[in-house]
Amino acid sequence: MNANLKLVKTILTYTFGLVPIVAGLDKFTNVLTDWSQYLPASFAELIPFETSIFMMIVGVIEIVAGILVLVKTNIGSLVVSLWLVSIAILLIINGQFDIAVRDIVMAISAYSLFLISKEKIA
Repeated sequence: MNANLKLVKTILTYTFGLVPIVAGLDKFTNVLTDWSQYLPASFAELIPFETSIFMMIVGVIEIVAGILVLVKTNIGSLVVSLWLVSIAILLIINGQFDIAVRDIVMAISAYSLFLISKEKIA
């Protein structure tokens, strides 16, 4: 059982380490998607700069969170889990329920990594 748990921890660590880094880098290039479309218009009106600048700030946060998962898994996985819940809330406000559900599932998975990372695995 410990070998399986260790494998699950490794898979989740690389998933929640690398995916946020890739998504964060894409905030600068918009190759995967135009990320600003996920920002509610009411929120975009509140920020004192262009949405593209805001998304670059988000990108930096995601890159740091991904690196944190790879270096300090227990803390990083909790940060990523909370980040994903925050994104899901913005998506719900924006009426993008399908994507919000996906992010909630990912947040639960990242929280599961947090729980696993606290265990001593032989």
